[in-house]
Amino acid sequence: MKIVLNILLVAAVAVLAYMCISSILVPINFDSEKKLRDDAIIERLVEIRKVQLEYKNVHKTHAGTFDDLEKFLTEHKIPFIMKEGVLTDEQLEKGMTEQEAVKQGFIKRDTFWVLAKDTLLGKDYDVSKFRFVPQVEGDIQFAMDTATLTSTSGYEVKVFEAGVKFEDYLVGLNPQLRYNLIDKAQKQSKYPGLRVGALDEINNNAGNWE
Repeated sequence: MKIVLNILLVAAVAVLAYMCISSILVPINFDSEKKLRDDAIIERLVEIRKVQLEYKNVHKTHAGTFDDLEKFLTEHKIPFIMKEGVLTDEQLEKGMTEQEAVKQGFIKRDTFWVLAKDTLLGKDYDVSKFRFVPQVEGDIQFAMDTATLTSTSGYEVKVFEAGVKFEDYLVGLNPQLRYNLIDKAQKQSKYPGLRVGALDEINNNAGNWE
């Protein structure tokens, strides 16, 4: 009987130790994996913002779909200025402008037209992956939309939003910890995930992690 009790005691201690270790490791592992996904997603959202801003410079409005952005990246060309030489201190003191220096041959400025993708994202960038959430299994796409808001001074401001929610990009991680993040964001009236820009406020295209 005593042997049985000892075995049960050892088993109980082992279970308790496992539960204690698990209660520590589960949130640590969750946070570690979440950070990996967050970092990759934030990098992609910054890229989306960069392309949207250039798209707006050209078309005076943001792209409403990723099809439009991808077509812009692979078909539209934007100017790239190759610079050789700079104005000297003496030239600057004399009030010489860069344009005058170019005309006189002191410096050189050549304009080349290159694909938007090459300038904004890099020549080897895979545009086919642009719309998909990185570091997550499956083809989960970012949600994206545009709107026109009115500022406090009465001006119309075109805005866009691109993002992905916790429930989508934290799939496969601890469901209770994932729910806690969603619940906290909702109670604070915040976007339950990562996004850049916003459709309900003018925030200068900021990311909600910034």
